[in-house]
Amino acid sequence: MGSFSIWHWLIVLVIVLVLFGRGRIAEMMGDFGKGISSFKKGMNETEDTVAKAARIEPPVTPTPTEAPAPAPADKTDSPGA
Repeated sequence: MGSFSIWHWLIVLVIVLVLFGRGRIAEMMGDFGKGISSFKKGMNETEDTVAKAARIEPPVTPTPTEAPAPAPADKTDSPGA
């Protein structure tokens, strides 16, 4: 009832190979690898989407234009009128 020795694992491996065959195991491992790569691709797409949504755009500063012309002085403001 202790841990499995190397011989136990070798016997289990031989039984699995006999039951499933080498081709079936290779196919399952290929599918497993495709699933992992698909998962990583999905995670990268999610990170890109979050990064784009979290990006803070700098505030738009208006471009300097010509200074407004000074208003003409009224002649009614002169004293003694």
